[in-house]
Amino acid sequence: MSDDRPKRAPDAAPKRLHPLAHLMFGSRWLQLPLYLGLIVAQAVYVFQFWTELIHLVEAAFGNKEALALLVNSVGYKATEEVKLNETIIMLAVLALIDVVMISNLLIMVIVGGYETFVSRLHLEGHPDQPEWLDHVNASVLKVKLATAIIGISSIHLLKTFINVNNLEPHTAMWQTIIHVAFLFSALAIALTDRLLAHDHVDKA
Repeated sequence: MSDDRPKRAPDAAPKRLHPLAHLMFGSRWLQLPLYLGLIVAQAVYVFQFWTELIHLVEAAFGNKEALALLVNSVGYKATEEVKLNETIIMLAVLALIDVVMISNLLIMVIVGGYETFVSRLHLEGHPDQPEWLDHVNASVLKVKLATAIIGISSIHLLKTFINVNNLEPHTAMWQTIIHVAFLFSALAIALTDRLLAHDHVDKA
């Protein structure tokens, strides 16, 4: 019985690059240690998260030493003996959320940056492939990173407003100004990418 299935064309041989072009293109692998270093930083953040979480749980069960470490880490000040209260819990939880958001930012930089600037990860068809990785490029990555930074800045600003009585007045002012600057920067990046996308469509 004859096989009527279409024959698959053999893959085209890769184009042979000029030695100088090969060297310059291969230099992208110098970024690999940078991404590996970010993975180590991610592990440090995981350790920091669990350390703070353990302190919070121990403080909830009345451990004075854990409470003192927790209060010191969130920057809470009191004139009398400190007891675990809603403000301290909220500041501790916001600190944990802050760690998670920075960790998400690291993942975007590690995975998206490697995929964009170094080499393909060949995740097509993988059940755990991030949805945003399907259409990632330098422009999309910039917008996503700017959005993530705004989220992190928002968490820091919320922590400042909750703990404003224990901070200098100019601290809250400058954090608000910096947060607004992040917002305008993200809007400028998004607007620039949108204008460039329209320009490419008009030329096509």
